[in-house]
Amino acid sequence: MRTSTMRSTTRTASAAAAFAVAAALALTGCGSGDDSDKAAIDKPATVEKQKKGGTVLDQPFSKPDLTLTDTHDKSYDFIKETKGHPTLLYFGYTNCPDICPLTMSNIAVAKSKLPKEQQKELRVVFVTTDPKRDTPEELRKWLRGQDPSFIGLTGDFDSIQAGARSVGVSVEPSYKKKNGDIVSTHGAQLLAFSPKDDKAHVLYTEGNTDPKTLEKDLPELLKGETP
Repeated sequence: MRTSTMRSTTRTASAAAAFAVAAALALTGCGSGDDSDKAAIDKPATVEKQKKGGTVLDQPFSKPDLTLTDTHDKSYDFIKETKGHPTLLYFGYTNCPDICPLTMSNIAVAKSKLPKEQQKELRVVFVTTDPKRDTPEELRKWLRGQDPSFIGLTGDFDSIQAGARSVGVSVEPSYKKKNGDIVSTHGAQLLAFSPKDDKAHVLYTEGNTDPKTLEKDLPELLKGETP
């Protein structure tokens, strides 16, 4: 790409390598309490601290082929509806006590700093990993507290899981812990799709989606460039 890509070569990775790194950094089970049977996936993996900012992919991800139900209970074709728009995609669920609401809040803060016209161009899509509980109404109420323009999608779990895996995000079926808590284990990656070719050239992992980082990167991402 442009000079901006060259500046980022130290954190450039192939899609396969990024998947391995991001899976280690970002796989998390959102829930509370303790369950020794599932302890290994209840907590994010501990790895060497990653540099701040997104990972630039030398083999970008194509958009997942997902047609799901939006917060207005209407069919939403992700590829068609976001075509030609800068798009941020995140997989999570509304009952998550920490990572999911924090990530979406950080995006909302960074988005609010953009000029109004750029805000209108940006698509922020949240796909639930817990569709049994995250109905269109629940997603609508939850996202309203983040940013009313955010798009929430729910539907068949197998379709969601397949779509997530196609972009390197691990999503596992929800399970109930011994104390009754329900945990949804999912990757915490945030993917940024370019408006130029509708592919994700940049991937953010947990800990790299703070408002300042996103505020700095969004103007370039909206132009189809890499930060």
